[in-house]
Amino acid sequence: MPGSLDPLDVGVQIPYHFRCPISLELMRDPVTVCTGQTYDRQSIESWVATGNTTCPVTRAPLSDFTLIPNHTLRRLIQEWCVANRAFGVERIPTPKQPADPSLVRSLLNQAAAQSNHMNSRVAALRRLRGLARDSDKNRSVILANNAREILLAIVFSRMDSDSSELNHESLAILSMFPLSEPECVFVASDPERVSYLVAMLFHPSIDVRVNSAALIEIVVAGMRSPELRAQISNADDVFEGIVGILNYPLAYPRALKVGIKALFALCLVKQHRQRAVTAGAVEALIDRLQDFEKCDAERALATIELLSRIPSGCAALASHALTVPLLVKIILKISERATEYAAGALLSLCSASEQAQKEAVAAGVLIQLLLLVQSDCTERAKRKAQMLLKQLRDCWPEDSIANSDDFACSDVVPF
Repeated sequence: MPGSLDPLDVGVQIPYHFRCPISLELMRDPVTVCTGQTYDRQSIESWVATGNTTCPVTRAPLSDFTLIPNHTLRRLIQEWCVANRAFGVERIPTPKQPADPSLVRSLLNQAAAQSNHMNSRVAALRRLRGLARDSDKNRSVILANNAREILLAIVFSRMDSDSSELNHESLAILSMFPLSEPECVFVASDPERVSYLVAMLFHPSIDVRVNSAALIEIVVAGMRSPELRAQISNADDVFEGIVGILNYPLAYPRALKVGIKALFALCLVKQHRQRAVTAGAVEALIDRLQDFEKCDAERALATIELLSRIPSGCAALASHALTVPLLVKIILKISERATEYAAGALLSLCSASEQAQKEAVAAGVLIQLLLLVQSDCTERAKRKAQMLLKQLRDCWPEDSIANSDDFACSDVVPF
């Protein structure tokens, strides 16, 4: 990064007026405050966010927190970077400016006005979606202008199979934001709204399907009411729609990420986990287990453990040829949470099936468990591993490490 270059290393001195007075590093996005001083945007925003109300240099009160881009200084910095690239200095990119609040208000009003032509309203929403995608700052500006209430009204303005592009664009923007609990209740308490979101899980467009799944997850995760959560997880075909998204080709990775978040949220409702199993959730989870990124893999393993606690889920997991070998393979490879979930799922499977016990031992689970109980993982993971070792005792081969003299020195509690 240009701002972190050591002048002694690269043989070039960064001009003093190109450095931010707060960070003392090369400014990437210089902005001027009401006192006339210029700072790097990130530094001055952090300064203000921590409760400071004075200019860092002059100590004068900041009567106006508007940040004005200093385009002239930025261009000079960029020219200096290019002139010194032989010393390892990289040119700073031209930053995208935060959305103008007045523009955001205008676009929201344009989208909300039913008297406007449909194309005009859709165009406003598309521009808002572009702004929301650009930065967290833009999303904050959009939220500050009552966007969620407006977007919720548009999304559910026409709840039938002929819902328009207007609804779909609003759904796409809404899926980028968290909802307050009253807003989640607004959606979940109306069976027609829930049914509409479930219907959108089967829309021909994968974007619409994934955005609907994202909103369902936001709503379920944003409520404390178990009754309303259960109302969504009990909706007809909701699990089938989510599983269909999980099974979508990997060319669209967001489908996998959103699908597992939604499935996990729905499976937290214990009485409806059977519906997830019937919809094919177990097969989808095991088939895609190695495709998830770290955080999503944790959710996938947590969901597998939840499903392993009900008889039908345990049976479906045990009947899949890859379940036990995969759980054994990844038990120590992802994170402490993942280790705990994988150990819990294996414990459920091996407690219910002798065949699963044999498969686990054949896959090398004994070494993995002995390493686990002597590692720095969570106490819950260790307890599950100890219980699993006890469960597998009758399956230990005669020459296994578990029956060797070294086993007496391990941290496994004697049985």
